[in-house]
Amino acid sequence: MEGEAGEPGYWDDHQTAQRKMQQLGRLKDTVSLWRGLESSSQNLVELTEMALVEDDSSLQEQLEAESEELTKAFAREEINLTLSGPYDDRPAIVTIHAGAGGTDAQDWAEMLVQMYSQWAETGKRPLEVMDLSYGEEAGLRGATLEIGGPHAFGYLIAEQGVHRLVRLSPFDPNNLRQTSFAQVEILPTSEDDPEVEIRSEDIKMDTFRSSGPGGQNVQKVASAVRLTHVPTGIVVSCQNERSQHQNREYAIRILKARLLARQADEKAKEVAGLRGDRRAAEWGSQIRSYVLHPYKSVKDHRTNLQSTNPDAVLNGAIDQFIEAYLMSKVGQ
Repeated sequence: MEGEAGEPGYWDDHQTAQRKMQQLGRLKDTVSLWRGLESSSQNLVELTEMALVEDDSSLQEQLEAESEELTKAFAREEINLTLSGPYDDRPAIVTIHAGAGGTDAQDWAEMLVQMYSQWAETGKRPLEVMDLSYGEEAGLRGATLEIGGPHAFGYLIAEQGVHRLVRLSPFDPNNLRQTSFAQVEILPTSEDDPEVEIRSEDIKMDTFRSSGPGGQNVQKVASAVRLTHVPTGIVVSCQNERSQHQNREYAIRILKARLLARQADEKAKEVAGLRGDRRAAEWGSQIRSYVLHPYKSVKDHRTNLQSTNPDAVLNGAIDQFIEAYLMSKVGQ
């Protein structure tokens, strides 16, 4: 690939060349990583031989520390080796819809937006809020985020499904216990795939005023955009930005991601290949339960992994659930 990059005319097709250079960069990083682990392993073998010959407590402590560090590195890369799908290294488009539970469900959707935003911030991943649709009283009816960084889609596909919250309702005057649901959908970005073509004549665009908390119109100008892809009937909307042009650009990106997922589903002839099982956001269909009352717990029903610290999880500490899910899929 390096040789090809040096040939005349390589940059004539700028988009293709740029995509290949990004792939080359990822491959170089992979080779560098495993060469580094190989070198660390060889150094550890030499240190072990020295520790066996010399009765030196400091050598033994160094051996234990380096061995533990290398073990963690291999465990981390074992997770990454599960990410071999064609779209795993792409940014992810995360869409969250409030399900059953009324205002509490809309508040729960907003909590999930915060959870994924914190996960992205902790991992120093780029994050764009593409769309927010506010609830009448509180929370969000829906939201769309784009999260980048290494293997963003590969990791976040583990989050797809129905998320269930049990807590004392802050919106109930009697402070009764409430169960709420939200649907999380994960799509890979299209990255200008040649197989995803959107013709202008196939798109119907409507504009409307953006709404804020409480259903109030926050724009005097109709800057929000709703796109309908006529051949498939797919509808996407975006109202987060003040600029109609920016909202349309975001909506096109979301539409391309949905079309890519649709095409992949058709090729694979199974929805589970890219998008997982689509279930109603209600009782009995959840992949994970977050209980804040009468006890504190977060349990993933696919892997049975459980945490007794839901506050940390809701602040973005979801890696343990993602990794457990990815490892559970090995060999399936």
